[in-house]
Amino acid sequence: MCGQTWSPQILQRIQRTVDTEPGLSRRALSRRVCDWLNWRSPLGKLREVSCRVVLLKLHRRGKLDLPAVKPPVIPRRVRPQPAPAPEAVPPQIPLSVLQPVSLVRIGSADSAASRTWNALMNRYHYLGAGPLCGAQIRYLIRSGTGEWLGGLAFSAAAWQVQPRDRWIGWSSEARRQHLHRVIANSRFLILPRWRVPHLASHALGLALRQVSRDWQQRYGYEPVMVETFVEAKRFKGTCYRAANWIEVGETRGRGRQDREHASTEPVKRVLLYPLQERVREELGGGPKAPAPAPSDWAEEEFGGVALGDKRRKERLLILARDFYARPQANVPQACQTRARTKAAYRFLEHDETSMDVLLKAHYEATTQRVGREKRVLAVQDTTSLNYSTHPATENLGPIGSSEEGIVGLVLHSTMAFDEEGTPLGLLDVQCWARDAATFGKRHKRKELPIEEKESFKWLKSFRRVAEVQQRTPGTRLVSVGDRESDIYELFQEAMADPQGPGLLVRGERDRLVAEGQDHLWARVAQQPAAGIQEIRVPRQGARRARQARLEVRFAQVTLKPPKLKPQLGPLTLWAVLARELDPPPGNKPLCWMLLTTCAVESFEAACERLRWYTLRWGIEVYHRTLKSGCQIEQRQLGSADRIEACLAIDLVIGWRICRLCKLGREIPNVPCTISFEEAEWKALVAYVTHDPTPPEEPPTLREAVRMVASLGGFLGRKSDGEPGTKTLWLGLQELETMTAMWKILTQSAHPPPVSSQRFRNNP
Repeated sequence: MCGQTWSPQILQRIQRTVDTEPGLSRRALSRRVCDWLNWRSPLGKLREVSCRVVLLKLHRRGKLDLPAVKPPVIPRRVRPQPAPAPEAVPPQIPLSVLQPVSLVRIGSADSAASRTWNALMNRYHYLGAGPLCGAQIRYLIRSGTGEWLGGLAFSAAAWQVQPRDRWIGWSSEARRQHLHRVIANSRFLILPRWRVPHLASHALGLALRQVSRDWQQRYGYEPVMVETFVEAKRFKGTCYRAANWIEVGETRGRGRQDREHASTEPVKRVLLYPLQERVREELGGGPKAPAPAPSDWAEEEFGGVALGDKRRKERLLILARDFYARPQANVPQACQTRARTKAAYRFLEHDETSMDVLLKAHYEATTQRVGREKRVLAVQDTTSLNYSTHPATENLGPIGSSEEGIVGLVLHSTMAFDEEGTPLGLLDVQCWARDAATFGKRHKRKELPIEEKESFKWLKSFRRVAEVQQRTPGTRLVSVGDRESDIYELFQEAMADPQGPGLLVRGERDRLVAEGQDHLWARVAQQPAAGIQEIRVPRQGARRARQARLEVRFAQVTLKPPKLKPQLGPLTLWAVLARELDPPPGNKPLCWMLLTTCAVESFEAACERLRWYTLRWGIEVYHRTLKSGCQIEQRQLGSADRIEACLAIDLVIGWRICRLCKLGREIPNVPCTISFEEAEWKALVAYVTHDPTPPEEPPTLREAVRMVASLGGFLGRKSDGEPGTKTLWLGLQELETMTAMWKILTQSAHPPPVSSQRFRNNP
C-alpha cells in the first residue's frame, strides 16, 4: 500500500504501540512508523501523510484498532466574494505594453505575496483561494511595470480520472507508483480589469516552463505532466488550447467523495500538458496505440465529436452520410424512413447538439490538414440565410433593409485554403439572428465599442485563426477579408503579436496617413508602377469570365487612427494598389486597394498578395454551394436552434463538395478511391459504360468527377471546361441511388445463408 509492504510483524508492532500508549496521536504514530520503515521523500522528509492514509485504510479493513480521532479544529474558511460589476468595459491593450510579464513564486504562507494571492482569488475566482490539495506551488503574475495581472496554482493531481488514465494507458499499480509525478493546475486567474489578447496563454507558457524546476527544488522530484479541469458550461478553455494543451475527454460529474455515484458536480473538460516527450513511458503507461483509421469521410470529420452518449455520435455520422448522399433533399427525403427521420429531428433539437459542439471535431480535422501546409489562407466572409418562406420558424431576425421585411440568420464563416485554392475545411463559424429591437439604430454604431458591434465577428474569427497559428507553428496563416473587414481594430489586433497570423484586407476607407495631410489612396497612387499582373476574373451573373491586366503599385504607409478613436494610435502597414487597364466594353474596371501586415518589398511580393486575395472567391463559391446545392434555406425545422444544428452538418457537406470539385482539377490523375468508396465508383463506371463488369483498376479522380457531373447535366464539351459544384451536387444524388442498387445486386450474386434471409418464409 502506497508503495510499502506491510507485513504481519509491522502490523503487530503498530498495534502494540497503540495499546501501550493510548494517548499517542495518529500523527505521532505515523511519524514513528515512518522512522521504523525509513520511509522518506526524495528530500529526506518523513512521509507521514501517506502513512496516515495507510493506517486509516488498515483500520477500516479491521487489520488495526486505532483510537478515535479527535475532532479537528477547522479554521474558518473565507468564502470567495463575488467580484463587483465593472462600471465600464476596460480598454483593450496589446501584450507588448505589459512586457516583460513574469511570475512571482510564493514562499511562506504568511508572506505579503501569499496574502495578495489569497485576496485576489477570494475576490475574483469562483473557487476562492482554497484549500488546495497536497503538494502545491502558487504564483502571482506581474507586469513589467509591477502591477498584478492575476495568479496561478499547481497542486496534487486527482486520484482517478478516466479520460486521463485512458490517455496515459497505465495500470492501477502504475498509477499508485507514478501519480505524484502528475500535478494539477488548480487555479488560474487573469484579473477582469485586464483585456489583453494572448495574455492568458502567455502566462500559462511561462508557468509551464518554470514549474518543473520549482517543484524539483521544493519536493525533490520533477513532474512530467500537468492536468487541469475546465467547467464545460462556464468556460471554453480557449487559452489552454492556445497554449497547446491536449483535451482528452470529460469528467462524469463526480467529486472526490462521491462514493454513491450521485454525480452532483458539474461536468468538466480534462486537459493535459506533457512536460516531457516520453511522458507515457515515464508514467508506466507505454506508448500510445495508433488511433484506428476512420472508416470514411464522415468519421474523419465528425468522429471526434463529444456528445456525451455514443448513440448521438452514431446518429450524427448517419445524418452526415445521408445529407451528403442527397444534398438537395429535405430531412425526410434524406433519411428515407420514418424511424430515421424521427431520430434526426430528436437529434437536432437536443440540448447537446449545438452548432459549436457539432463543428468542433471538424475544426480539429481542419487544423490537422492546415499543419501539413507551408502557407494557408484563412478567408472569412458573411452571408445571410433567408427563411421568410417559413414564417412559423422561431427566433429569427431581420436580414433586409426593412424591419418588417425578410427574416433569417446571419452566417459568418472562415475557410482555410492552401496556396492552390483547395479548401482544407472550416476554422470558425458564427451564426446569429439580429435583434429586431435594435433595427434602425445604425446611426448610433459609432458610439459603441467594437465588442458590441456586429463587426466584432471579424476580430473573433481572427482570434480563432490565431489559436490555430499557435498550434501549427510550421505553417504560416494569413487571414483574408473583403472590404467589410476594413476595420482599424482588426489591424491593431493583427499587429499585437508578431508571431500571430498575417492579415490581408481589401481597403474601403480612404484613411489619413500620418505624414502630412495625404490620404491613403492618393499616397499609394503617387508611387511608380511596379509592373503589370494578369489575373483571371471568374464569371459573375451576366458578366463573362475574363483575363484582367492590372497595373500594380505598392508602398509602406503609416495610418492615423479614426477621429473618434485617437487612443488606438497609428499603424504601419503595407498597401498594394491594382487598377485594371483596358477592361472589356460594359465591364467596370477592377480597382483594389489591399492592406496587409505582411511585408511587400518587391513587385513579386505584391503579385503574391494579389493572388492571395483572388482565393477569396473560393468562399463565395462555397456559400453558393450551401444555398443552391445543400438547400440550407429550405430547411423547415421550427426554430433557429434546430436550423443551426442542421446547418453544422450542411456546412461540412458543402465544404466536401467544393473540395471534391477542386481536387478533380488539381490532382486529376490520382485514383478516385481518395474520395469515392468501392461500391460508389463501381456502380458509377457500370452505369456510364453500360458494362456490369468493373475494371481491375479504379478510374482517376478526374474521370470519376466528370462521370458524377455528367449525371447532373455536365456535357463535357471542349468549351465547357471542368465541372462545377452545381453539376456535382446534382450528380451525387443520382450516384447514391445507383450505389444502393449496386450493393443489392452484388449481394444477390452471393446470397446470405438461408437463416438470414428475412422474407424467405413470407407468403
